[in-house]
Amino acid sequence: MVFPSRGRVPTSVLEVAYECAGEAGGIPVILLHGFPYDVRAFDDVAPILAAKGAFVLAPYLRGFGPTRFRDGATVRSGQQAALAQDLLDFMDALGIDSAVLAGYDWGGRAACITAALFPDRVRGLVSVDGYNIQNLAYAGEPTAPEWERSYWYQYYFHSERGRRGLERNRDELCELLWRTWSPTWAAAPEAFPATAPSLHNPDFVDVVIHSYRHRYGLVDGDPRYQQLEELIAGEPPITVPTIVLESDADGVGGPSAAEDREYFTGPYEHRLLRRVGHNVPQEAPEAFADAVASLLI
Repeated sequence: MVFPSRGRVPTSVLEVAYECAGEAGGIPVILLHGFPYDVRAFDDVAPILAAKGAFVLAPYLRGFGPTRFRDGATVRSGQQAALAQDLLDFMDALGIDSAVLAGYDWGGRAACITAALFPDRVRGLVSVDGYNIQNLAYAGEPTAPEWERSYWYQYYFHSERGRRGLERNRDELCELLWRTWSPTWAAAPEAFPATAPSLHNPDFVDVVIHSYRHRYGLVDGDPRYQQLEELIAGEPPITVPTIVLESDADGVGGPSAAEDREYFTGPYEHRLLRRVGHNVPQEAPEAFADAVASLLI
């Protein structure tokens, strides 16, 4: 099932495309996808939440799908502060004072930052894999070798060879990430083609490459987000009601929710998902929707 409605809304930087379900008077729920995914991840989540009275919105992140930059001169930044500001701008443009935020990967990062720094805008948070905020001060520090091995694509994107590889082979490369990040999800190869067109956004490569270089200190960020980056660097706690979903079959990185627990100082619940990989809402839509529904109060 796909979302029944689509829209576009201008912000200061973007023309944000989004899909939505449910009645506009319901509690706003914003679902946020990651890389290399799109709003198709929420096709089975949205109707469950809409049936519970939520107004569900799923925006395409910068560089994905029909979302476009409004000015050709704007830096095609993929830094975490840009993603968070995009979310705030999206809410402002639609007149949403506060919403339940739920996301994973890049989208989870935008949701966590917004919840940490602007708690009055967030009714509740569902975050896959915990405190999904990067501390760039530690970007040069190695982690466990098993985790490092799964980050090969990030190091690949640090090189111009990697940029060209993403440009020329984006479908093959991203489909490989889908399969290896979700090793127990047999449907990944057949699900990928529905999302593939979103990865051919004209800004996709630039945004992705900037994201994976900025987080390692290899390129500068867009100056317009510097103040927000400085706030993020303080590792602000998340005080809003939060449900953390953790997959036990995630093929990228490793389990980190236990290490992140101290950053959540408000109501908190941890849910472990068995035999679920990185793409939680598409692999386990009922579990993802149930977590969001628990915050519809």
